[in-house]
Amino acid sequence: MCLIAIAFRAHPRYPLIVAANRDEFYHRPSAPIGFWKDHPDVLAGRDLQANGTWLGISRTGRISAVTNYRDPAAIRPDALSRGRLVSDFLTSDLPPETYLTAIQNQKDQYTGFNLVVGDVTKLWWYSNKKNVVVELDPGIHAISNRLLDTPWPKTEKIRAGMETICRTKKPVDPETVFALLSDTTRAPDSELPDTGVGLDWERMLSPIFVVSDVYGTRSSAVILVENSGRVLFSERTFLPGPDFPVPENTRAFSITVPMA
Repeated sequence: MCLIAIAFRAHPRYPLIVAANRDEFYHRPSAPIGFWKDHPDVLAGRDLQANGTWLGISRTGRISAVTNYRDPAAIRPDALSRGRLVSDFLTSDLPPETYLTAIQNQKDQYTGFNLVVGDVTKLWWYSNKKNVVVELDPGIHAISNRLLDTPWPKTEKIRAGMETICRTKKPVDPETVFALLSDTTRAPDSELPDTGVGLDWERMLSPIFVVSDVYGTRSSAVILVENSGRVLFSERTFLPGPDFPVPENTRAFSITVPMA
């Protein structure tokens, strides 16, 4: 996952709204969201190369997501897959803070990451680049490939979009969030970060929705958690295209999770 926006207790009808784009090389195999055969309570997509995931929720209300921390100089071929951070949490019964303490003890086995874990009532963020566990305050948060709420152009834009959605206090149509996630507008060069990948890649990676010949947004996801505990998890996958990837399929699942 390369962009996550979280509206946490920011909308009167929805204690939690998650909007996320997964960016990845087009050749890396993955499966769309569904209930896992080996863990039937887990609803998530799956990376078929390393067997982890980037975003998921369980019937018990556990939720987790991960993004990479962009630092090409620190990439290690022997590092553990960061997708395991999400899948291991979703399939465990450890309290979130206990789980993150365990991750802190093995943080150097992973290349840089941002990890969100918790349930629909409480969420925590941790990055092995900062090594501090933070409980999220109510409000709208955005994470891309730096730290929590780093003001990159794409994170600021998606936060503003989520604020507009939450201000209406009306029922949220997933299509409204998908539209926000489909923005391919590149940031001006003067606003680009310098993360060590070169100017061409900084430009290409700057939109909310990333498009290139070899790498881009593979899927968009929307999670809406209602006060009743009903959860609607929608995902739209894309086939690579010359200008804008072609929507391949949209899947939606509804489950009910405990709210206490």
